[in-house]
Amino acid sequence: MTMKRIFTLLIMLTAVLALAACGTSDEKSNATDSSTDSNKATEKVIIGIDDKFAPMGFRDDKNEIVGFDIDLARAAAEHMGMEAQFQPIDWKTKESELMSGRIDLIWNGYTITDERKEKVLFTKPYLENSQVVLTKKDSTIKALSDLAGTEVGIQALSSAADALNSNPIHKDVKKITEFGDNVLALTDLKTGRVDAVIIDAVVAEYYMTQEPDTFKLLEESLAPEQYGIGVKPGNEALLEKLQAALDKMNEDGTAAEISTKWFGEDKVLK
Repeated sequence: MTMKRIFTLLIMLTAVLALAACGTSDEKSNATDSSTDSNKATEKVIIGIDDKFAPMGFRDDKNEIVGFDIDLARAAAEHMGMEAQFQPIDWKTKESELMSGRIDLIWNGYTITDERKEKVLFTKPYLENSQVVLTKKDSTIKALSDLAGTEVGIQALSSAADALNSNPIHKDVKKITEFGDNVLALTDLKTGRVDAVIIDAVVAEYYMTQEPDTFKLLEESLAPEQYGIGVKPGNEALLEKLQAALDKMNEDGTAAEISTKWFGEDKVLK
């Protein structure tokens, strides 16, 4: 083979390798672009919930997480261009879950209190609530004063405990039993292991509609309160983005529509 022919073949081989390298580079570039687009499209906000807190957030007959707060959170995430991912947590450790970064938001009937304001950032209040007393239908308890000498159930580390402790009647209550969630508390109420349960009004009203022949709701309430959404301190950017989404949902009627679906009326604070 002549030197000229060898030189020609070397030039052709170099050209082929160069084209192959360009193709690989383009493919990597396209893959990177695709991956970046995918990440942008699936950016998630992880929301810590109590999945036994009907009608705010709970599991339906198909074991799917549903509720007023669930629908509201999904709509807010959509307004933010994000995807809501719900993470059931032990409600007693909600602030710890937030501080650790395992969740981005506490959002499930989360009452705004002065003590909690020292730990987390809050959105503006979005729903009014109060702590009330739920008893069995045939109970002789008819007023707060009748709780004297009785055994009362509450959800551990919930605002129900604060409401009861701030009322003088707590000194006369025979025993206070803490439960991991409201479902367990109401189960013990039905079986007679406790005489009454201090519980959120929105939750009590839901169970009254579900089991009208089982429960009775006292007219007197313990304490008015408001729900807000908790954000980790230092994450003001997320708080601002979320609040803007909530404000927009109030303006465009989304929040009112969700409230009417779950409560039969617009209860959302403007």
